[in-house]
Amino acid sequence: MKRWWIAPLIVLPVAGIMVTWSWQHGTASLESPYRYRFTRSPSDNTMVTLQREIAFYQERIQKHPQEGLDSAYLAKAYLQMARATRNDHWYLLAEQSARRSLANLPFGNDGAMLVLAQVANAKHDFPEAIRLAQEVRRSQSGNQDALSILVSANLAMGKVDVAKEFADRLVGRIPSLNSLTLRALVHVALGEDEAAIADFQQALAAEEPKELGSSAWARALLGEFYADRGKHQLARQLYQEALRILPEYSLALVHLAELSTRRGKYREAADYYERVLGKSQSENVLDHVALQGIAQVKSLQGDRAEAVALWEKAEGLFRDRQTLSDFGHRRELALLLLQRGHEDDLAEALSLMQAEVEVRRDAETLDILAWALSSLGRWQEAKEVAQEALGHGLRDAGIFYRAGMIEQALGNPDRAIAYFQLAQSTDPTFEEPSPHSPSP
Repeated sequence: MKRWWIAPLIVLPVAGIMVTWSWQHGTASLESPYRYRFTRSPSDNTMVTLQREIAFYQERIQKHPQEGLDSAYLAKAYLQMARATRNDHWYLLAEQSARRSLANLPFGNDGAMLVLAQVANAKHDFPEAIRLAQEVRRSQSGNQDALSILVSANLAMGKVDVAKEFADRLVGRIPSLNSLTLRALVHVALGEDEAAIADFQQALAAEEPKELGSSAWARALLGEFYADRGKHQLARQLYQEALRILPEYSLALVHLAELSTRRGKYREAADYYERVLGKSQSENVLDHVALQGIAQVKSLQGDRAEAVALWEKAEGLFRDRQTLSDFGHRRELALLLLQRGHEDDLAEALSLMQAEVEVRRDAETLDILAWALSSLGRWQEAKEVAQEALGHGLRDAGIFYRAGMIEQALGNPDRAIAYFQLAQSTDPTFEEPSPHSPSP
């Protein structure tokens, strides 16, 4: 299970693509609560709109460099571009513009403060994101963006109960598509499946036209939830519905590729990953995910040489990034090293994860640390970390399976069997990884 949504969590409209709608294929088979019920103009293009907005405020700032609000508006546009392209460069521009805005307008400038909080969240400086969000709340106690940041930052830090408290406040104030989806994620993290499904369904019922990015995002997350429970057909339909809302939506394509890999449809999986790479106009984290995914497919097909070449290409892209630690890419590089399975990589993977858990301590991050420790034979330490991951409440077959493997290595067969049974009850389609496939 890979949750690429953990870092952003607050979703703005995704970059527009020139859209042609095809609703007649597959929609009727999807249950009505999950269908998208609006239409949009094929000429809508959010990327072009953002580019024009950025140019507009850049021109205004050139004429009036001491004006504070224009810099705040420009910072917000940069932030939207960062989320649309998944390119860290835009976050850095947003941060620079927000700081310039605050220098020119240090009081009553909540817009710039929120941008800095959201950039801190993206950089995994969660304590700073929380501090800034709380500062905004002192002047606007019900500010939706500030509450959303408090949910996502606490969730990433493993403070699930605190995240739940803020999510309840957020939904109580504005029961919208975004707020209900955020609370659904908190319920998932707590292992509260029925409550999560209820919030997802309410979120989709509350969606409005023009929330295209959020509408696709919510369905991709719900699809991932059902995939993790072994309901592959429903998951696939939700991913396809996300693509009908936003054709070539990268998150849905990645999830479809992962699902195809699980079903042994390797050519189909590779095609989905190639679509992610083919649509990218700038380097983003899902490019690396796609390269790793194709490498996994090649490994499963027995083409180890091609798999190694693709892993090396993805690794090179990671190492070329100057923001590896700033934007949480340590975990993704560690995951690549562990999946590749070279003994020489294990010490670095462990070092990366030990640094990552200092800032991010959600169940998935702890599980990857447990993987690194167990790969080095440090079973007792791995058990302690796995138990902390399990303590969050998340129901995940891969985490249960790893806990079972650790107990088995420590000579506790009864405990191992109990965890293996939990893995199967969580996802009846879960299979023990083969020697040539990545660990769960």
